[in-house]
Amino acid sequence: MKFKSPPVNSLSLDFLTEFCISLEKLENDRACRGVILTSAVPKIFSSGLDITEMCGKSTEHYAEFWRAVQEMWLRLYSSNMVTVAAVNGSSPAGGCLIALTCDYRIMAENPKFSIGLNEAQLGIVAPFWFKDTFVNVVGHRVAERSLQLGSLHSAPEAHRIGLVDELVPEEKLKDRATAVMQQWLALPDHARQLTKTMMRKAVLDRLVAHREEDVQNFISFISKESIQKSLRMYMEMLKKKKS
Repeated sequence: MKFKSPPVNSLSLDFLTEFCISLEKLENDRACRGVILTSAVPKIFSSGLDITEMCGKSTEHYAEFWRAVQEMWLRLYSSNMVTVAAVNGSSPAGGCLIALTCDYRIMAENPKFSIGLNEAQLGIVAPFWFKDTFVNVVGHRVAERSLQLGSLHSAPEAHRIGLVDELVPEEKLKDRATAVMQQWLALPDHARQLTKTMMRKAVLDRLVAHREEDVQNFISFISKESIQKSLRMYMEMLKKKKS
């Protein structure tokens, strides 16, 4: 599955909806046992949540958007398929979350590419289920420091802390992702699926149990004038960079 929403594959409401529909189709296709997620946009895997969806909109819109973000994570994190992220560009915030949610992460060996949950840099806080997913991959101490600082890790650094499982030259990324997929699919599906469910159940159950509360928390947080101001400033900064 290739992300193709130029310029930076930002996770808009439309993107998230389309993503969930595509994932559901693959889940329902008995012949499909695994999916490789990658980008069709050069130098970027996904820039994360679309800030325009979180700025100057109605509370109804914020609720709809946040439910779509939750749905994307729930579907991907609980997927019966083998999920491999072939990270062929930078992957901040929500882009990093997509990679973290997969079973295995391979990143292009390019020092210009970075990955991380950098929400703190925008003045926003990664929700508990982002945090739980991150902790399960890199461990508590690395996650705590990285989340507080809103760190974006270069590809070599991401590999060192265990955020990605391996680095390969860009031109070999597709072949390596395919080889890893074959390795995972060599196992009996039921044993792998049950193990995955066992390992991830507590984190999934926690969001399912608190889903509506999480939506309300997001609405009250994102509606604060100080947060809206932060997001507006960040959007202005991005516009200046482009020009």
